[in-house]
Amino acid sequence: MSPLLGLLADLHIHTVASACAEIEMLPPLIVERALRLGLDVIAITDHNSAANVRAVQEAAEGTGLTIWPSMEVQTREEAHMVCLFDRPEQVEALEQCIEEHLPPETNSEEFFGVQLVVDAGGEFLRKDARLRQVACGLPVERVVALVRELGGIAIAAHVDRPSYSLLASLGFIPEGLDLAALEVSQAVPLDQIASKMAQIARWPLIRSSDAHTLSRMCACLRLVVAEPTIDEFEMALRNEARRAIELLA
Repeated sequence: MSPLLGLLADLHIHTVASACAEIEMLPPLIVERALRLGLDVIAITDHNSAANVRAVQEAAEGTGLTIWPSMEVQTREEAHMVCLFDRPEQVEALEQCIEEHLPPETNSEEFFGVQLVVDAGGEFLRKDARLRQVACGLPVERVVALVRELGGIAIAAHVDRPSYSLLASLGFIPEGLDLAALEVSQAVPLDQIASKMAQIARWPLIRSSDAHTLSRMCACLRLVVAEPTIDEFEMALRNEARRAIELLA
């Protein structure tokens, strides 16, 4: 039987590939901040983009920090979904599919902000001109199914918020939707989650920072797993084989 590890995680972090992120959200600074916080696992979740995933992974090489290549997809319903993977090839395949269903317009830097692609040292490579800070044309059911097909898991993001969440968009969670969990933000006190949002009580819950600045990153989730993989994480979400998760204040 494999020994279990207690790993601190933050599974919703943006880089400068997201127009709404601050310019400080560069690979080396994200890795440095994660290590200072004692984090073991982070997920890079830019809006409809995987452009800086490999750069953050390269920046973390040799540090012991695990980077899950991931993405925050905005579905046709305006719901945000955190899509988590083990390998960059998986999230890049998702990005290709999402790009086919994004509007053809270019990004308005004056309205949304600039989208930057950088290297592992944080040096500028190019601007991303594609309009990504908007909904793609795929419904939530198709996005979740596509993530599963690619070997990842989908989590409904910040379901407690009044906008860009599954509950805000639809008012309910569709029956049979193959979600791995729901995410609640730091704004909801742990002792109030069940009373404020009774309809989510039956789902596994995680907590993430949704960091757009370095100061927002946090050790907000503890994973009890044998190794930092998506399969192990999903076992923890289901409380299988002594795997578990713990939401932290």
